[in-house]
Amino acid sequence: ETDETSSTSELKAIDISAENFSPFGQIIGPQDDGKHFDSSDAQLVLDQGIPRFYIMRLDRRGLSFKTIVHHAKVTQCLGSTQGEAWYMAVASEDVKTPSGENMQAFRIPPGVYIKLHCGTWHAGPLFDSPDQLDFANLELSDTNDTDFNCFHFKDTATPEYHIVP
Repeated sequence: ETDETSSTSELKAIDISAENFSPFGQIIGPQDDGKHFDSSDAQLVLDQGIPRFYIMRLDRRGLSFKTIVHHAKVTQCLGSTQGEAWYMAVASEDVKTPSGENMQAFRIPPGVYIKLHCGTWHAGPLFDSPDQLDFANLELSDTNDTDFNCFHFKDTATPEYHIVP
């Protein structure tokens, strides 16, 4: 859902759920120890390189974005390691030209981790406070070098989007 303004378009964030996020990925939540693997577990694609799990420290950039990216060869898992909500705008993997008509913004509460399907467009993690947040990140060791497909909104009718909490 968008609200067009002169040069910035607003995307209204919705609270993430397994159902509304399913076109884009999966929610990774707590489960009992000893539970057997099934379809509710993160369905990972990490066979195109060396998996890399690390804690990514991000500076606050606010809730606006001018680019959106996707990784075609890997699923990506993200979650805040701190007790803060954060935001992500996404579009499904079949979208050729991301826009306000095909993107959805989500509010992701503390303690919720997400897995993005291969090819899911994403802008974020985004947050407006505190000054920095740490995120657990699982991708491939060379994802940002060899599988970083970026779309710039600068050449479109809407060069910037802003997520409204």
